Amino acid sequence: MGEQERMVEAVLFASVEPVSVKELEARMPHGSDPAEALVHLKKRYEGRGVHLVRVGDAWAMRTAGDLGFLMQKETVETRKLSRAAIETLAIVAYHQPVTRAEIEEIRGVSVSRGTIDQLIEMEWIRFGRRRMTPGRPVTFVVTQGFLDHFGLENARDLPGLKELRAAGLLDNRPPPGADALHDDDDEDESPEGQNELFED
Repeated sequence: MGEQERMVEAVLFASVEPVSVKELEARMPHGSDPAEALVHLKKRYEGRGVHLVRVGDAWAMRTAGDLGFLMQKETVETRKLSRAAIETLAIVAYHQPVTRAEIEEIRGVSVSRGTIDQLIEMEWIRFGRRRMTPGRPVTFVVTQGFLDHFGLENARDLPGLKELRAAGLLDNRPPPGADALHDDDDEDESPEGQNELFED
């Protein structure tokens, strides 16, 4: 197992993209158990400057979150996303799989082709399965690259209403006509309750 850990460690260290267990199995000698090696390796890296983290169905080596300030000189300043792109990305993340028509219904305005194309180009969203409805519209889902960029294991780890309010990203005042609603209701939220953020 020690040798298998070394092999897994070498592959993950050299890989720019997260690597799945299937990919590790394909690279390692027959009879290897990369899944078990990952468990041991994850424990070995606890408390170190680099962590082994799960990204969707894959694994990657990432700098410990509390040491991110050391990397600031290496960060590249990128152009900010437009408001339309941010709203579209948020809707896809919280409602996936979602069609273009559903995105437009939630936003209340039409979505330009350029906005969808930009997010696909950035590899933050991708085409999902077609809906089994008339016209068979294509759906959109977030990618593993999106999860990796935001340090999420899966889309269920997206912040809910409580977390967004605590971070000051949402107004704590209830919307007009919602006086009957109380923040106590937030305690009953399920992960799926995050969709409430973008409902009409």
